[in-house]
Amino acid sequence: MDPRRMCPHCRAFITTKDKICPYCNEQVGPRAIDRRSPADFLGGLIPHARFNTMVILLANFGLYLASTLYSMRANEGGGFSGIDGNTLYAFGAKFGAAIAGGQWWRLVTAGFLHGGLLHILMNSWVLFDLAPQVEEVYGASRMWVIYFASSVAGFYLSNLWNPGTLSVGASAALCGLIGAMIALGVLHRSAAGDAIRSTYLRWAIYILIFSFLPGVDMAAHIGGGIAGFGIGYLGGLPRYEGAAAERLWQAGAWICLGITGLSFALWWGWFSHLT
Repeated sequence: MDPRRMCPHCRAFITTKDKICPYCNEQVGPRAIDRRSPADFLGGLIPHARFNTMVILLANFGLYLASTLYSMRANEGGGFSGIDGNTLYAFGAKFGAAIAGGQWWRLVTAGFLHGGLLHILMNSWVLFDLAPQVEEVYGASRMWVIYFASSVAGFYLSNLWNPGTLSVGASAALCGLIGAMIALGVLHRSAAGDAIRSTYLRWAIYILIFSFLPGVDMAAHIGGGIAGFGIGYLGGLPRYEGAAAERLWQAGAWICLGITGLSFALWWGWFSHLT
């Protein structure tokens, strides 16, 4: 068993034997594996996963399944291999004319939709690998803010760049998580920081190259990456749990979740009249 763990107050690495953090002198409780919090419950079913990652994955797959069945029932799509544009529009894809008409919530809902099985599997693989790392470094509250703001910023830039094109997917938010990790490497000038920066810069370059493929929304990737880098660079790493800044981040995370819930409520009101 790995003897290292992270101090919940200053987020420095300490050992499982430490009862007082040698860096911030705050008392720490037992190892998380010995006293599991509600946030670890579902994520603990899969060792690498965290609760927040699992919530996003379940939301994405739930909407993918619902949109696929809707498409198949309408005899318009290719089943699980591909979802037609009419269905994606009905489920809240980014589309400039609709957003200009007042459906701003599409900037939120589009990030939870996917156009086909390969699309959602690729994004889920990256999310499963990347999101726990971001949460480990930045904490859950910052991770939620980065994920939400990057997704919205990505689709906002996409709407300015290509307003007449339907766009969906979690990749804008994923680029934001990558941008936040690059910011971490920029802020911390050390061997570890250099390694983090070079690793995630390669990720960003791979995604940028992939963005040149037909049908891939480059603007959403760029917008998400810029937003994630900006939040990570300006926000920095978490301080001790009781700090006023951390309470603001927690409030920000709840606001992001609230806007997401409101967006889907508005979508449902529109969708129920559509059907």
